[in-house]
Parts: sequence; C-alpha cells; structure tokens
Amino acid sequence: MSGFKLEISDYISEEHSLPIEAGLSEFNAAVSGLNDRMPLAVVVRDPKSGNVVGGMLGRSSLGVLFIDLFYLPPALRAHGLGSEILRAFEEEGRKRGCVAAFLYTISFQAPDFYRKHGWEEFGKIDCLPEGTSRYFMKKAL
Repeated sequence: MSGFKLEISDYISEEHSLPIEAGLSEFNAAVSGLNDRMPLAVVVRDPKSGNVVGGMLGRSSLGVLFIDLFYLPPALRAHGLGSEILRAFEEEGRKRGCVAAFLYTISFQAPDFYRKHGWEEFGKIDCLPEGTSRYFMKKAL
C-alpha cells in the first residue's frame, strides 16, 4: 500500500498501543459478540513507603485469564505471598467469567511453582541462553 511506512521501536508508547488494542478489541467484539477485555493487576505495596514492590499483571479476554508478568523481590519469596497473589489473580478471573488461564514462564523462573498450583504444561520451546526453555502453561478455572 502506497504511502504507509513501517517504524521499528524498542519503546511501546500509548501512541503505539492504544490504536492497536482498540482495533483488536473492536474486531474481536464484532466477531465474537463479546467485549470483555480488561487489564488485571494484583500488587504488593511496601508498608512503609506505599510503593509497589512486586505483583502480577495480566488481563482477561474472551473468557481466558492471561498472566503476563509476575515478580516478587527475593526477600518476599517462600513465605506464601506468591501463592496468595496467584490465588487472588485466579479468583478475580473466575469473577470475570474466565473458564481457563494461560501463561508462559522460563525454566529458570517458576514452572514448578505453577505446577504446584494446578497448572499444566502444554508446550515448550527452547530459548537462550543455551539449555533454557519457555514453558507454556494452562489451568482450567
């Protein structure tokens, strides 16, 4: 198509994301009859500063809950907080009508954590560094 240009960027601004998200949402709603895409965040705040120090980010769409990012500082791990965040995220997904959940994690991150919480692997792809893999996981809600 004449006149259109491609632009490559290592930064995603609202100028980039808003028309793409809106266009895809409109298309999905027109085809599926559903318009249920919503972001979801479960965050942990430092009790002294009130700053967000970790948590889980994702979204729900067309009855599926997506976990995009999950981080806890090392000092907050292994005390049950991660499990509490995951349960809260999944519960909010159920409240939104989600029937399934999806995520991917890296072999050096948390596949065993998710397995412990009922998630199952349905795909794996090798990535870098050598010997590392991404695990694609799902869970019925």
